[in-house]
Amino acid sequence: MGERKYRSYTEQFKLEALALLAKQEKSAGQIERELGITPGLLVKWRARYQAVEQANGGVHLEPSDLEAARAEIRRLQREVNELQEEREILKKAVNIFSRTRP
Repeated sequence: MGERKYRSYTEQFKLEALALLAKQEKSAGQIERELGITPGLLVKWRARYQAVEQANGGVHLEPSDLEAARAEIRRLQREVNELQEEREILKKAVNIFSRTRP
């Protein structure tokens, strides 16, 4: 089977879609149908991003606190796994070098 092609959306598009959702004049499903985006995507964006105002008055998207915490947990888990592997290698090395020779 062929590879799936995913649509990518600009940050500005996401900001405007999230602003429409924040007004709560329409449901997320209605907004998604009007914008032609995948059902459930708007709710995912709301959970994944937070709008942050910049010093120059502009607004941009950043990962939400929850998403940032999840990324940090993934990073720390990778680091723990790497350190455990290194520890096992060092244990084997100590075992090899500490053997008494006949």
